Amino acid sequence: MSDNRIREIRRIRANPRFRHYPEYKESGVEWIGDIPAHWEVKRLKYVAEILPSNVDKHIYPDEIQIRLCNYTDVYYNDYITVDTVLQKGSCKESEFAKFVLRKGDVIITKDSETPDDIGVPTFVKDDLNSVVCGYRLTMIRPYACRGEFIFRFIQSDRTRKYFELESNGITRYGLGKPSIENLLLPIPTDSEQTQIANFLDRKIEQIDELIRIKERRIELLHEQRTALINQAVTKGLDPNVEMKPSGVEWIGEIPRHWEVKKIKHVATFVSEKSMPETDAIKISPENVESKTGKVLDFFSSYDSNGVKFQVGDVLFNKIRVYLNKVVYAEYDGYSLGEMIIIRPSLQDIGKYLFYLMLSSRFIEYCNSISRGAKMPRTDVYDILNAQVPIKSYQEQTQIVDFLDRKTEQIDELINAEQRKIEVLKEYRQSLISEAVTGKIDVRNEV
Repeated sequence: MSDNRIREIRRIRANPRFRHYPEYKESGVEWIGDIPAHWEVKRLKYVAEILPSNVDKHIYPDEIQIRLCNYTDVYYNDYITVDTVLQKGSCKESEFAKFVLRKGDVIITKDSETPDDIGVPTFVKDDLNSVVCGYRLTMIRPYACRGEFIFRFIQSDRTRKYFELESNGITRYGLGKPSIENLLLPIPTDSEQTQIANFLDRKIEQIDELIRIKERRIELLHEQRTALINQAVTKGLDPNVEMKPSGVEWIGEIPRHWEVKKIKHVATFVSEKSMPETDAIKISPENVESKTGKVLDFFSSYDSNGVKFQVGDVLFNKIRVYLNKVVYAEYDGYSLGEMIIIRPSLQDIGKYLFYLMLSSRFIEYCNSISRGAKMPRTDVYDILNAQVPIKSYQEQTQIVDFLDRKTEQIDELINAEQRKIEVLKEYRQSLISEAVTGKIDVRNEV
């Protein structure tokens, strides 16, 4: 975490708007810390019933027809409603009576492929008479504590860390019932539980709205980036230039002095494979960010032959091309998996070809000629026969310089918005943790 983020979180904790309780005591739980003097600490099993579900998605005609709340319903929603649950299923009458969702229930994920996805909670605000808690989930049904408070406590980073440490597994992780039952939680008075839950509902809604605004800003910046690339590589930089039909549907009109050529007339396909040297750069599609050409990991986990590329080459992912994974090589290395290598044969055309093949118009064209249903591929020779607009070396250089500068500016704005989102998410988590453990007194904040 950066120093700026640490300072931001400290400001939240020291915010003069939030008072502290007049007196504290040790909770006896290291990861909870001190709690208000009049609060108690109890194990979850003494304030709620713990019900791991085994109701699966199979449908049997002799059982009760239901809607099944599943892992993704919980993982992606703070609150469960009839509208968020779409999976249909069936269960026995005894299971229905036990696992039908009632107002105040808390549901958590109990197994996953990664331990940090364990113990993700959601809250049931109203009785859902046809919705049943499904497998891979555990229902927590409170009887001596408010469900909304338990939900927020489990949502805190302190509790999530506890569940992560308690989960067992190698390739798949599971959280046993005893670990959930023995979760220690601070218990405020009944009225305080409601006040804390209401305060967090209001504040988190505000924070989430700010996050949504910034996410939309990022979407608009990505759209602007895409539009800039499309315009520059197919129309050029001069808005007043005389245009002519290109004769190619996906390109449309181009400046009158431009040409249209097949990629194979300006570049070659490199296909000779060899085993990468130790510590060589190895790039495969999953290491590449969509739509930007950024390489996220220069050392692919593939242990196989690859195609050697060199500075100036363009790497293009030909499987599921709609993912738009294209790389301009500024270093030597090996391409693995389904990333083909296009080597320019004309003077320094590589970076221009990169932007051209990264453009959404070119990607849409390649996707339209892909073959296959589940894993559509674009044939190499169809790519090489694709017609593209070609201009003078000087104009290519101007377009590349323009796009380098503009995309870098947009990327900086995107990164700035992403950093703000991270700070807001950390603020959100800090606020939850501080409120549910009594580090701040929010009784008069609602």
